[in-house]
Amino acid sequence: MSERVDTIQFSGLAGVIDCAVDWPTGEPRGWALLLHPHPLHGGARNNKVVTTLSRSATQHGLLAVRPDFRGVGKSAGQFDSSRGETADMLALIEQFPSHFPQWSSGPSLLAGFSFGTAVAAQVYAGLQDAQAPLPHAFILTGTAVNRFRFRDVSPPADTLLVHGETDDVVPLSEGMDFAREHQLPMVVLPEAGHFFHGKLIQLRELISRHLAGLGT
Repeated sequence: MSERVDTIQFSGLAGVIDCAVDWPTGEPRGWALLLHPHPLHGGARNNKVVTTLSRSATQHGLLAVRPDFRGVGKSAGQFDSSRGETADMLALIEQFPSHFPQWSSGPSLLAGFSFGTAVAAQVYAGLQDAQAPLPHAFILTGTAVNRFRFRDVSPPADTLLVHGETDDVVPLSEGMDFAREHQLPMVVLPEAGHFFHGKLIQLRELISRHLAGLGT
């Protein structure tokens, strides 16, 4: 998936946040935080959509961080319906510069899949509240934000929304409701289900095109 995969641990409100770190071929120029689907339904950082996001990120020179949410793998705590997970990811972002100071100010990506979109959207809102630096790119796939939203969110106008036409977990109509609410365009992959089986190469190419101008 990348030239090198390491693990690193950050400190969340419930304890350890265990993460995989995927390195690009050359020197990183920035970083990506990639968030996985529902922990109680098998969601983890090795989910194929998340690793597809990571491949695109590393191909564009980003150091890709894939955390396991609370209660998954070696991460501490229990599932908290996005509240605790959002607080943990904000803590991770705050700690990132102390671990990787040389890349913390470069181009950045925040992305999520399914349940991870809810966390990502609320993390983005939390950064806005704190007047902290915002990610340069924001990607939501299989958007399920409204299922786990506990606060108002305001995704940027250049958000990349991707949904499968035949998604049987988060229906396309639900994704469209979110897109309509925030006046965002959505890319619909024909005949793609929730996990984009058989469509991951197409998904990766779509994400790569979106990242092509990142930081230029």
